[in-house]
Parts: sequence; structure tokens; C-alpha cells
Amino acid sequence: MTSLFSFSTLRYLSVTVGLALSAFPNIAQAIDVATATGVVAVDAQPARIAVFDIAALDTLDSLGIRPAGIPSNLYLPALAHLKETGTAVGDIFEPDLEALSELAPDLIIVGGRSSTQVAATTQVAPTIDMTMDGDDLLAQAKERLSAYGALFGRDKEALAAGAKLDATVKAARAAIKGKGTALIVMTNGPKISAYGPGSRFGWVHSALDLPAAVPDVEAATHGKAVSFEFIRKANPDWLLVLDRAAAIGADDQNARTTLDNELVAETTAWKKGQVIYLPAGDFYIAAGGVQAMSRVFMAIAAAYSQAP
Repeated sequence: MTSLFSFSTLRYLSVTVGLALSAFPNIAQAIDVATATGVVAVDAQPARIAVFDIAALDTLDSLGIRPAGIPSNLYLPALAHLKETGTAVGDIFEPDLEALSELAPDLIIVGGRSSTQVAATTQVAPTIDMTMDGDDLLAQAKERLSAYGALFGRDKEALAAGAKLDATVKAARAAIKGKGTALIVMTNGPKISAYGPGSRFGWVHSALDLPAAVPDVEAATHGKAVSFEFIRKANPDWLLVLDRAAAIGADDQNARTTLDNELVAETTAWKKGQVIYLPAGDFYIAAGGVQAMSRVFMAIAAAYSQAP
């Protein structure tokens, strides 16, 4: 009698638990998420998240996700609406642990400049590092998009955002085909750095099959410091310019003033008016965000489309 009663009781409990889980399918379910440090099991559809990476914010925004915790400076005007529902819990470099603890998020997302803070934020809530970099940034961006779609139950939205990104890449590739070489430069006030394939911004060359004016530029994180003579010698057909001061909101000399030089004026790019000032925040702060990348590709496509 005792064993029969125990079996019946266990059977009853099993059915009851099963019905409960069916009624609340998100309880205690975890999903494997590919992160910068490997695959991590994360509770699906976290209700309250804090995000410190602008690229991640940009991609999450494309899915209609509104984080409860955000950086104090969002840098991109396109993300300004996140302040309506989000509370500042630090900046993109360092969290405000007191504010973060008060927010009590279910999940924290870091990446890039905030990736060094994992140990600190993990004390508050589970944290994933979604850093992206390298020549295959476009592929990584799409992987992150897919991961967020699965994690937050927004798979359809992720497919739509991915298709939109693919369309901008296709248009940019078509626009640049057969129109010469390009050199990517970053101005930081009066200073200039150059980037080529394999560098921090090499993903533009690889994603678009964009011919490099200088294929062997030193692939340093902050680029290769160059002179006006270097640019004249490279003689690119196109100059793709990042104004770092504009990206971070600094008051330093702008890129147009820096490049308005008699040596740069001798290049084909300058003579033909083929100088593209890239969307600074999208390119420098939010690289890897699917909307930010789309805006960069659209700016390139628009400029190249005007050339014969």
C-alpha cells in the first residue's frame, strides 16, 4: 500500500509540474548563446536587462527590445529614444555598480570597451560578453543578431533585420564594383591614421570586396600614424574618412579641416570629390550593430553611386 501510494503521488506530482511548465514555458528554460568567450547557457527571454555596449544596443533596438539599464551616453542620435525607458547605470567603459544593483537586472550585456568589466558586473547578475572585431565583423554581427533573436523570442524580427542588412551590403557591393581603390583614414584632430585589410576597420574591405589603395597598412588597433605625404603617395581613388572627434563628441579640429591640405589635394580622390565622411558614431562606436552597419554601407553606396 505504501509503495503504491508513493508511486501515485509521484505520478500526480509529475503531471502537475508538467502542466505548470506548459502554462509558463519560459520558467527555468535556458538557451545556449554564442559569446565572445564561448557558448554560455542563459535563461531565455530575460525580462530586465542592462546593456553597456552600443553595438549590442543598436542590434537589440532593431528587434524592438528596450533595455532597463543603459549607458549614460548613447552616442548615436538614433538610440536617443532608449532614454525614455532606460536608466543610466554607468558608461560604456565602466558600470555604476550601485545603480546596477538597484536596477536588479536578470541579465547584463557587455562588449568592446566594457568587456573588461565582466568580473564586476557578474557580482550583480549573469553577464555575457558580446564583443565583436576583426575582418569578419559582418558575419559576427549577423551571428549576434541571430543569438539575440533566439534569446528574446524575436526570431522573426531577427530574420527581417538580417535581410535588411544583407540588402544594404548587396547595394554597396554593386555600387563600388569597378570604381577603383580606397583608403580608410581616421582623423583625431590634426592627427591622421590609416587602416587597411586586416585592421580594425578591415571589415569594410572584406565585406564589400573593396580594393585597398595600400594593401599592407600596419594592422594596429589605432591604425598606422601617417602623414599627408603617405596619402598622396597612396593616391587612392576614394578616401573613406572617420572623424573620431565627431564620433565621441569632442571639440577638436574636424576631419574636413585636417584633410584640406595641398598634398591630399593631389590625390585622385580629392580631385574627383570622392571623399566619403562616414557616419562617425556608427562606424567608430557602434561597429557591429546591424542598424549602424547598414547606415555605414548605405553612406558608401550613396557616394559611389554618384560616380560615373
